[in-house]
Amino acid sequence: MKKLKYITGISLLVAAITVYSCKTQFATAPSNFQATITPQAVERGKVLIFSSCAGCHYNRTANKFIGNRIEDVPGIVGKVYSANLTNSKSNGRPPQYTDAQLKYLIKTGINKDGRFIPYMLRPNMADADVNAIIAYLRSDDPAITADNTTVGLTDYNLIGKIYMGATANPLPYNPGMKVPADEVGMGKYLVDNIGCFHCHSKSLQSLNYLDIEQTKGYMAGGTKFEDEKGNTVIASNITVDKNTGIGNWTKLQFRKAVKDGEAPNRHLHPPMPKLDRLSDKEVDAIYSYLQTVTPVYHNVKG
Repeated sequence: MKKLKYITGISLLVAAITVYSCKTQFATAPSNFQATITPQAVERGKVLIFSSCAGCHYNRTANKFIGNRIEDVPGIVGKVYSANLTNSKSNGRPPQYTDAQLKYLIKTGINKDGRFIPYMLRPNMADADVNAIIAYLRSDDPAITADNTTVGLTDYNLIGKIYMGATANPLPYNPGMKVPADEVGMGKYLVDNIGCFHCHSKSLQSLNYLDIEQTKGYMAGGTKFEDEKGNTVIASNITVDKNTGIGNWTKLQFRKAVKDGEAPNRHLHPPMPKLDRLSDKEVDAIYSYLQTVTPVYHNVKG
């Protein structure tokens, strides 16, 4: 009987490893895309990188994009670190990628080796903004000048590898996307590509990257994080519910919260960044979009 259980256990382990192996290799970048690098593109890319990527990749001790330990990933799956985005040829990721490979990674989550990276998916990002991000990563801005530092290497244990293999779901490569011209459309675009809906919905594990409004608990808060001191921080409800959300906030109050970290009744704490590189027009567009999102009564505590 014990021998049978042992054989069954080994069989299940082999099956799990097989599933992992089969689902972690995917087709790589199909194009020969090359970024158009102009001062305007670099500046736009800097805004996007600091607004969208800094939460994970910007090390506030070093004041550079050398990466961090991602504390929000459950320890049961192993250790996860964000990549070094500097121009270091030994430790930085961008110099190891072509422009086409970077674009494909941003849009689909598939890296140059055909492996799925589920953290930085932007399938709906406009081509111009993807171009701008790559232009910035190729620049000599101080925040990304070469730094041969490695804060840590991602190391999934067996549980993590099996989970990653079972849930690996690369997104379709959708070139030709554009930034919407209307205010509400631009607001939704920014909520998507800045990543507001990642934190302000129910859970990081239930995000719908292709159709963001289908995400569970969309914009009603509840995702839990740890701050730098290990304290639990829960993302706020930012639907326009007047009792538990931001339904009583004015446009100017919203702008001050987003750009200065000062809400009408409290000071905002990390991981909520100060998005002070966004223009007033962009922040106002987010506010206008949120007025169209169905209000949800959800009293977030903590």
